[in-house]
Amino acid sequence: MKKRVWLSACVIAALISLCGLAVVGAQQPQQPKPKPEEKKKPAGEKADPQDDQTIVTRTVNVRLPIAVQDKKTNRFITNLKESDFQVYEDNVPQHIESFRPENDLPLDIAVLMDTSNSVKPKLKFEKDAAISFLQTVLRPRKDRALFVTFDSEIELHQDFTDRIDLLSKAIDKVKAHGETRLYDAIHRVCDEKMSAVQGRRRAMVIITDGEDTISERNLKEAIDLAQRSETVVFAVSTKAGGFFGVEAGMVDKGEDKDLKRIAEDTGGRAFFTGSVIDLERSFSSIANELRSQYFLAYSPTNEKFDGKFRQIEVRLPNYKDLKVRARKGYSALPRTAASAK
Repeated sequence: MKKRVWLSACVIAALISLCGLAVVGAQQPQQPKPKPEEKKKPAGEKADPQDDQTIVTRTVNVRLPIAVQDKKTNRFITNLKESDFQVYEDNVPQHIESFRPENDLPLDIAVLMDTSNSVKPKLKFEKDAAISFLQTVLRPRKDRALFVTFDSEIELHQDFTDRIDLLSKAIDKVKAHGETRLYDAIHRVCDEKMSAVQGRRRAMVIITDGEDTISERNLKEAIDLAQRSETVVFAVSTKAGGFFGVEAGMVDKGEDKDLKRIAEDTGGRAFFTGSVIDLERSFSSIANELRSQYFLAYSPTNEKFDGKFRQIEVRLPNYKDLKVRARKGYSALPRTAASAK
């Protein structure tokens, strides 16, 4: 009897002990899993690109197409050497990292034609001159051109190609209507088509007869993006041509000055034509210049990309009888992963 009582007591004690352990286990807080140890980057090592949404990278260099002419004859000079040139950014001398004749590089040309209502009397002449220009300047299997019209809308009729037949067909079929969206056209083409791809040079030829009327972008925005995309702009104004069936106008009105500013600030030129011969000569001069340029590049000593405008000046200290044409500067904006594509 005593033995049975002792066994029962032992069983009861064991059960009480197990219950106590269960209660204690339930009351213990669950320990969090240790986080994986983060690897510390050595001092001076750059952060992984995926750590930040915006990646600010240093611009490798600034690339400049340059034209040099004799001041008296306007003849293009093509036999200069790297040692003849000096480059200044905000009056600070820069080291030239590369130099070569520009005509060695393949060329991308964007031809933008005004097809607003006001150009109807002159559209045929503009078409013929544009086709003749492309036939003169494009080298097969090396250079490319695209064709865009702007009126109330902006339309890409032919993307980059070296085929003159496709470009001619696209140019020949356009008609005139609507208003003038000039600045929007420059901005969009520079943004979407004239990306700064190394190893190619970029030029834009604009054929128009009047001022911008309905663009959402302004003159400064158009110039800024042309400079950032390293696009040299040539503007051909046809508004003064008596043969076009319009009255000859005074050059240097507001819209004329805007065209000159777009061209000169990007390293190009503006032409104001008064006859079919003038129009053809303008295109011939552009083609000649594109075959006569130099190309140099430098890394700016100022590495702060604060959005401010940097003034560029190219000098030929030993040639006082020569004049230099290059873009006047650029806005030092930070480049992100999205913009560096």
